[in-house]
Amino acid sequence: MEFEFWWLLAIPLFFGLGWFAARLDLREALSQSRRLPDSYFKGLNFLLNEQPDKAIDAFVDVVRLDPETVELHFALGNLFRRRGETDRAIRVHQNLLSRTDLDTGQREHALYSLALDFMKAGLLDRAEDALNQLAGSAYARAALEHRLELAQMVRDWALAVKLASELAAHGDRGLAARIAHFHCELAQAVLSGSQADRFEVAERAIAAALEASANAPRAWLLRATVARAQGEHERAVTALGTLAELSPEHVALAAEHWLETFAQAGRAEQGLEALESVHRQAPSIDTFTALMRGRERLHGAAAAIAWARAELAASPSLLGLEALLKLNPPPPEAPDELTIASGLVDAQVRKLARYVCGHCGLKARQYYWQCPGCNRWDTYAPRRGEELEARR
Repeated sequence: MEFEFWWLLAIPLFFGLGWFAARLDLREALSQSRRLPDSYFKGLNFLLNEQPDKAIDAFVDVVRLDPETVELHFALGNLFRRRGETDRAIRVHQNLLSRTDLDTGQREHALYSLALDFMKAGLLDRAEDALNQLAGSAYARAALEHRLELAQMVRDWALAVKLASELAAHGDRGLAARIAHFHCELAQAVLSGSQADRFEVAERAIAAALEASANAPRAWLLRATVARAQGEHERAVTALGTLAELSPEHVALAAEHWLETFAQAGRAEQGLEALESVHRQAPSIDTFTALMRGRERLHGAAAAIAWARAELAASPSLLGLEALLKLNPPPPEAPDELTIASGLVDAQVRKLARYVCGHCGLKARQYYWQCPGCNRWDTYAPRRGEELEARR
């Protein structure tokens, strides 16, 4: 095959054409960057320096000069929302939705951002309407998650079960415990009423909770409560026994009911021994107090006081000391110092006896399955503040 010498001429020609095209692209990029206002680069600089207030002012100037900048509108709206200026964020995203030049993706993005604005502003009905419109869109899953959040905020537990089940069907495996809580909320709501079939309805909700999460301690606690209310004490004992096997630390939430249930079943002494066994696995001031009072009822005050003193000698506790002082208060002729010390213990106990959210740190006198501060589930340990401090 003969070599074609004209190819030698073509090589530098192709090289020159490539260089020329690259120069054209570079000039185009430079011309576009020159068209961007200085405020745009100032805004970026403020964002990089974590100065969102000044960044917003700069981006507002850019949007005023060039209203066609869609992505900058999104950035500006999100900054307004993060800063708490929900009215301005809503206006930005509503203005975007009113435009006719947006493609489908941009319109869905604007609608989703508007829904988040409404949620932040507390306009829950408008947020739900916007999220419902996103069904079948690229934001469908995120919208479903926010709808679930809204259902929990308004305590619509039946809707929460439905939405969580849809999310679980899409592969979200972390919802079983929450679905169990939703069913338990339905059970507790019906138990607080007076309808004739409340126990049957509650039992169905509890069964659904256990189907969602067989290890849910709350469901077993509720099952014991319903059984006791119906006079089925043996069934209540069985439910409490299952709770002790699955989650001994949660027995503290029903320590007094534990002893009452065993007593109603004719097994008071066995109940005391079983609760003490749980207490050894998961020590708690609530089980300590219940055991002390149970011993007083069965064996007398002297035996209860001796047991409590031995327990406190092994594991000192102000909460335990306060419970003991209630059972065995200082005599009237006791020195003033002892009376003062007893009062100081009472004052300190009020602080130490609270439950603490492990996520936001909110302290509460009662136990919550869902924190009223951060709305997260199972963030409260069934332990008082003093016990949590002792573990650290």
